[in-house]
Amino acid sequence: MSENRAAYPIATMCRLLGVSSSGYYAWRKRAPSRRAQADAALLSQIQAAHAASYRTYGAPRVHAELRANGIRVGRKRVARLMAAAGLLGVSRRRFVTTTIRGGGRQAPDLVDRNFTAEKPDLLWVADITYVPTAAGFLYLAVVLDACSRRIVGWAMSTRLLTRLVLDALEMALATRRPNGVIHHSDQGSQYTSIEFGQRCRQAGVRPSMGSVGDAYDNAMCESFFATLECELLDRHRFKSQAEARMAVFAFIEGFYNRRRRHSAIGYLSPVEYECQRAADPGPPQLAGVPAAVKDKPFGRPEAVLDGRRARRPQTAAGRDGRMAPPGAEQKNGTKEEDEMTSDYVP
Repeated sequence: MSENRAAYPIATMCRLLGVSSSGYYAWRKRAPSRRAQADAALLSQIQAAHAASYRTYGAPRVHAELRANGIRVGRKRVARLMAAAGLLGVSRRRFVTTTIRGGGRQAPDLVDRNFTAEKPDLLWVADITYVPTAAGFLYLAVVLDACSRRIVGWAMSTRLLTRLVLDALEMALATRRPNGVIHHSDQGSQYTSIEFGQRCRQAGVRPSMGSVGDAYDNAMCESFFATLECELLDRHRFKSQAEARMAVFAFIEGFYNRRRRHSAIGYLSPVEYECQRAADPGPPQLAGVPAAVKDKPFGRPEAVLDGRRARRPQTAAGRDGRMAPPGAEQKNGTKEEDEMTSDYVP
């Protein structure tokens, strides 16, 4: 009625809707209820948390951010207020493949889809993706710690060469100084090159490689690329490669490693998770994929792999397909949750 009072008389609308004019005017003068006032105050906190995440968080991570700030509130209430205010997370896109298989020697698969580690620097996963710009592609290679999900090494280049993955490995070695860490990747020509293999032997790094054309064999690193692309690359258009470099640097070092909350590690950031483990190691807590996939979804029998046995070519969706297994949870999907009473006071 308030929205249409310029076009129709209030008395006429009240008569058609079956309400009294006095009741309408009393409603207009009435102060908002305590619940409405609490929702308004809570919405301001939600908007601040959503803006601090570069408008990438959905309801689960916004809810975790509020709890970290001492605000106890149900996740369904957060989701309801975000939906009413039009606050949404980001979604993922399709990709171009960057994996080019070479004729180099492949390393055995030491991971077999079990992306878990009891502590940092036991398992690293690595891969390459591209950053589109108006001046051409910029390629990004990363090394990710499977325990904390922290990006421990990364490098960017305008050319897809072995030097790119070597620079990422060198950064990881300089910042972490591991002992016998497993370095897991796909069978791209950069990782199967002689130069990369020699550097791994010199540093005491144990190379590991998944099968060809199988995104699930390097799922953890693929998951990071999906996060990067849906939370940064899909939402910006870079005019130059220098602009893209600065944006990727700010995302990895300024947001992802230090502030972004990860559901797999209790909605902590990678840096917070490592600091928490260093302060109180406690019992081993495996951060990674919840369980290894025993039956691979491509209909072939499980193989025992070593350096003497080659892997069979696959016809599976790689990064250009980016297909998730049936029943996989969507990043910003809605699901039923337990109700929680709120003691939030505006």
